[in-house]
Amino acid sequence: MGRYITDLFVSGFYFPGISFYQLFAGIGLGLLFGAIWYAAYWTPVLGKRSSWAVLSISAILTWLAVCFIQVPLQSLTTQGMNLIWDQTVLMRWILLAIIPQILYSGLVQEGAKLVPIVFIWWKRKTKMDPKTGLVLGAAAGLGFGVFEAVWIHNSMFISGWSLSASIGTTGIIYGLLPFWERFFTVAFHTASSAIAGWGLAKGRGWQFYLIASFAHAILNYSVVLYSAGHLGQLQVSIYVAVLSLITTAAALWLRYRKD
Repeated sequence: MGRYITDLFVSGFYFPGISFYQLFAGIGLGLLFGAIWYAAYWTPVLGKRSSWAVLSISAILTWLAVCFIQVPLQSLTTQGMNLIWDQTVLMRWILLAIIPQILYSGLVQEGAKLVPIVFIWWKRKTKMDPKTGLVLGAAAGLGFGVFEAVWIHNSMFISGWSLSASIGTTGIIYGLLPFWERFFTVAFHTASSAIAGWGLAKGRGWQFYLIASFAHAILNYSVVLYSAGHLGQLQVSIYVAVLSLITTAAALWLRYRKD
């Protein structure tokens, strides 16, 4: 387990065998996706150095939390279930059995993304304008969203993905679905943290943290539905896009509504 976790953490920064052009494309697409969603929340607050610090710190803290908190919790829970039920029973009830592991992903990632916002909120003696909390939350979510997108893109390239190969085997639409999904996942990370940041500034931090975490778990549950054969690749991509757009619409409504 320790070696697996360490290798997972390193994989976020080290991509052996990747070409310069693939690395450039992976990073460039991640930044492009981030810039598009960053613009949607734009306010002068996001131009300050503190916002960029929040973005960077959130990315690293959340990746650390994924590797050293989320993955061990999920592994221990799976091992515990295997001690109680045999594999046949677990596979039969996989849609229910996997719920704790999915909830961990939302709770851990949304909590880690919020850490720099909570620190700023505490430094300001719990006095923060809700829209400031929202845009700082958006910056925090964007940081990890872009980091994860770059990791996914580069991992795809290392595994042999290429546009020509994808067109030849699955067609251009299915070949580009991973990028479609990642584009909207960046949107979700940004919006969920924005909503949680707004809730924190409004004095309802834990309630909105749980809302963001639950929404995150619903998003990740699409992987379970795909693995169980209930959704296809295209359906999962639509599922992710719809949920991300709903979450983004809620965050932007809070961002632009008149108090």
